Amino acid sequence: TRCLCYTHLRRAFVDALPKDIHGAEASKPAEAILRLNKLFEIEKELECLPPEQKKKERTGLEKPLLEAFWSWAERNSAGELPKLKLHTAFQYALNNRQEFFNYLEDGNCSISNSLAENCIRPFVIGRKNWLFAGSPKGAAASAGIYTLVETAKANGLDAMKYIKYILSDMPGSTFLENPEYLDDYLPWDPMVQERCR
Repeated sequence: TRCLCYTHLRRAFVDALPKDIHGAEASKPAEAILRLNKLFEIEKELECLPPEQKKKERTGLEKPLLEAFWSWAERNSAGELPKLKLHTAFQYALNNRQEFFNYLEDGNCSISNSLAENCIRPFVIGRKNWLFAGSPKGAAASAGIYTLVETAKANGLDAMKYIKYILSDMPGSTFLENPEYLDDYLPWDPMVQERCR
């Protein structure tokens, strides 16, 4: 299931703001931005809740706001000239309504993929340097380590502690015979969370 990013949707309306933000032409994009900002405010309040509770709260608090936003967008998109940025923003919202609603179905989903984008930014910046990994195996090893580090960070771990833990503990385990033992080394495992924060 695909979930689209509300930060990108909000950005489309920010880009549609005219230079004179106090003029009449600014009212529709400004209204969209205010409506979307309310979602982000609620999400900030819900961020520490467990996924099931977050899903329940989103359904009660955010779903009505989303339905009101899309009704407003349908009413206000009519008459916008196709080549204008505001028309593009409305079309992006209206054409992808279901994908924007999908995050309501799972409390683990975020309304923004900014965190994921920030995680890959160092990789994008460094990839020219990594052209010189020495060999395909060297590149694969670098990618593996990079994945471990970024996954550890995304799960709130100290990446160095996590790498040290798996490199010192895994060699003595029997995960080759029992692959399910690998679950004990995943960054979201409670024991790993306790040891590597």
